[in-house]
Amino acid sequence: MKRKVVVTGIGLVTPVGIGTELTWSSLMQGKSGVGLITKFDTTQFSTKIAAELKGFDPLLWVEKKEVKKMDPFIQYAIAAADFAVKSSGLVINGENGPRVGVNIGSGIGGFSTIENEHTELMKGGPRRISPFFIPGSIINLAAGQVSIRHGAKGPNTATCTACSSGAHAIGDSFRVIQRGDADVMICGAAEAAITPLAVGGFGNMRALSRRNEEPQRASRPFDKERDGFVMGEGSGILMLEALEHAQARGAKIIVELVGYGMSGDAFHITTPSEDGDGACRVMQNALNDAGIKPEQVGYINAHGTSTPFNDKLETMAIKKVFGDCAKKGLMVSSTKSMTGHMLGAAGSVEAGIAALAIFHGKVPPTVNYENPDPECDLDCVPNKMREANVECAMSNSFGFGGTNACLLFKRYGG
Repeated sequence: MKRKVVVTGIGLVTPVGIGTELTWSSLMQGKSGVGLITKFDTTQFSTKIAAELKGFDPLLWVEKKEVKKMDPFIQYAIAAADFAVKSSGLVINGENGPRVGVNIGSGIGGFSTIENEHTELMKGGPRRISPFFIPGSIINLAAGQVSIRHGAKGPNTATCTACSSGAHAIGDSFRVIQRGDADVMICGAAEAAITPLAVGGFGNMRALSRRNEEPQRASRPFDKERDGFVMGEGSGILMLEALEHAQARGAKIIVELVGYGMSGDAFHITTPSEDGDGACRVMQNALNDAGIKPEQVGYINAHGTSTPFNDKLETMAIKKVFGDCAKKGLMVSSTKSMTGHMLGAAGSVEAGIAALAIFHGKVPPTVNYENPDPECDLDCVPNKMREANVECAMSNSFGFGGTNACLLFKRYGG
């Protein structure tokens, strides 16, 4: 018998708010976190906008002498994990620590640290490279630092599957608890890739929006005038817990995690398959895993990147999987319209948002929806949040290389 798994804590550090409550409040108001890039000089760049993490002070979470030892993506993960652990009410100690695990991934990892240390190398040779370079930039050190900070001695790993990293980290942690390898998992992802090299690289792929004169209107999933995604940064961390463990300590249960799907496109390094096959199968796999029927799902937090091809194919896939239900009561919104695309962290942030939609009975909007696209003809909750009694919510994540993940949450009935 697989153990039931519930969410008891959510930590969100996003371009629209430092902390879960601020993020949720901003999403409900339709606030955009997109603006002109301030982290570096964009004079020579075709894209000059991003959703930066504004007002983040690492000293609130990390001692001053430790800040220089870790890339910002690790700092963001630490902050989000602190929010998640605190909200769960779980006290991790020597007795339960070996049953608490960590899986925190990233799509890119310590890009800014890598760029900075390479600059130092070019300036003054290898002696200029910091001894903290490697442990401060490699992807698994977010999980490592969080594990050390909280005394979580259970399974410790990191997931790197591009823009599906956060969703895969949560789904894989779900499986760890189901099979009994841990009672609790601190899981999700973090990203801090608003750097010259990353923005230039994505820009030269022509993947990024160039709506530089109207930053807050640039990310417009499902809108006919969408022209590319807007890069974001931050972290989303969930506390997953075996139901009996949560009940035994009287924890507040936010939602139940009931389904996890994975699939591969086996098609192209950056483009989804033209028939939406991988997206169809990953959603169907999650429904099958949960034993949930399409008509029970009231909301999908879509991958919805604001790129012409992706939004069209995701719409196609949703209509194939959900059939008539896709046009009868199924709400599909993309919160990337406000947070930007947080790359590896997107899936875990959006999983947290999907869970909160069930818990609060409110669905976040897709902002900047102004020009209906006949190829994206779903109810995308345009421009204003909607109060709705959602029983089940799905979160989609699709990554470069054709790696797909889908999470399915259900209202906890006690």
